Amino acid sequence: MKNNLFRITLYSFIALFWACSEEPIDENEFGSLTGRVVANGDNTPLSNVKISTTPVSTTLFTDIDGNFQIDEIQIGEYSIQAELGEFKTAFEPANIVVGKTINIIFELDSVTISNSSPLISNLLFPEDGAEKIVSPVEFVWSSAVTDDDEITYELELRNGATNEIKIFESLKDTTLLVESLAIGNNYFWQVSADDGISAPVKSKISSFSTNVGAFNRFLYVRNLEGNNVIFSGSDPIGTNDVDLNQNEVQLTSKSMNSFRPIKNNVVDKIAFLRFSGTETHLFTMNSDGANLTQVTNTVPVSGFRQEALEYVWYDNGAKFYYPHFNKLYSINQDGSGNQLVYEAPSTVFISEIAVNPTNDLIAIKTNTANGYNARIVVIDPATETEVNIIISGLTGALGGLDYSIDGTKILYTRDVSGNENAEYRQLDSRIFEYSLTTNQITEKLTSKPTGTNDLDPKYAPDENSIIFMNTSNDGISEKRIYLSIFDVLNSREALFINASMPNWE
Repeated sequence: MKNNLFRITLYSFIALFWACSEEPIDENEFGSLTGRVVANGDNTPLSNVKISTTPVSTTLFTDIDGNFQIDEIQIGEYSIQAELGEFKTAFEPANIVVGKTINIIFELDSVTISNSSPLISNLLFPEDGAEKIVSPVEFVWSSAVTDDDEITYELELRNGATNEIKIFESLKDTTLLVESLAIGNNYFWQVSADDGISAPVKSKISSFSTNVGAFNRFLYVRNLEGNNVIFSGSDPIGTNDVDLNQNEVQLTSKSMNSFRPIKNNVVDKIAFLRFSGTETHLFTMNSDGANLTQVTNTVPVSGFRQEALEYVWYDNGAKFYYPHFNKLYSINQDGSGNQLVYEAPSTVFISEIAVNPTNDLIAIKTNTANGYNARIVVIDPATETEVNIIISGLTGALGGLDYSIDGTKILYTRDVSGNENAEYRQLDSRIFEYSLTTNQITEKLTSKPTGTNDLDPKYAPDENSIIFMNTSNDGISEKRIYLSIFDVLNSREALFINASMPNWE
């Protein structure tokens, strides 16, 4: 009985040992795998399809007929993968049996065929046929999303007058702000939606026309995102704030610091100053902001507080006078003929200039490096001498220089507080007029609100009124442009809000 029990235990142990040591797949047992890859639908053979297996064995590519073959592959269960660009990757199972050839067929789906194309975008703004659209324009269109694919947009904008085409690519939003569109022109625009898979889908073409700004009488500057930007505008339609800033047209980009616009109606050009690197240069452009031309190059516009500097047109728009520290230069409109006209003492800067069409005399304002010890004088460029001293020897800031058409009066501002400080802050700047025939000085607007400054006065074309900028003397409050009519006592008609550096030619 004991012997039988021993034998049973021994046989069980041997059987268990044999079962535990047996291999599930013999490494030396192989089968074969063949297959073919075609396009789903028309069964076109697909060549150069990458074939790989899991578990990993051999990687190979289909031939010109879409066939592939693995002669020796270890037996077992596999997942076979077929991969080709522009087709969806496919998987097929295969159970490899020793000594057998297993055949599989792949039918690959085209990514394009199975993909949902983007929707056609609807162009929402500007509406088709819209008129008097004001620049800058925010274009708005509807989304073209149909699935999880990322959609990018392309906006094509064509100027109907010049046929110039601007293309804005790789847009991810359904809005786009475009600046400096030409005034009074027709524009055509279209949006394409692209999911990177299907062919781009184009919207209908829409058209609109920009505001007619050719009759805008005023030029001024507004600070946008840290840069000065030049605008044109027209007379207000009322006295409330909502009635101001009429017919505004943005003429320069907010990405550039552009200021001191002055128009010359003879040549129909607007001149202005612009920061260019570390220098300030004189530029011109058309009334609609097009045809930008840099005038100065080797000798920039330089002096005390660049944004306070002024220059002038003269010789019926053929030339400019402009300051370069203590020197006064002349230059032709096309940038040629740059020459020194007048030189002040080396201890002062020439900051502002004014001329008149009656004679060749030039009014200039000079000051020292801190902005004070200011003088306004009239010089004769032919003799390089001072022929009139308008104001000299007073404390406080001077500025806002302009010359009357008949050459008999000089317009300027003076801070009557006499305050002088490192920040060049003015406390009580008022507008004055000097008569060159009587040597009399007249304050033009005695109704200035307390705690404010009147600055940058300019004669109106008929010289029966002036435009100017008024702002709080805190140096940070809103700036407004006003019109004052001489025959109306202390008149102050607001024209533009958040605006400065007015010009009216």
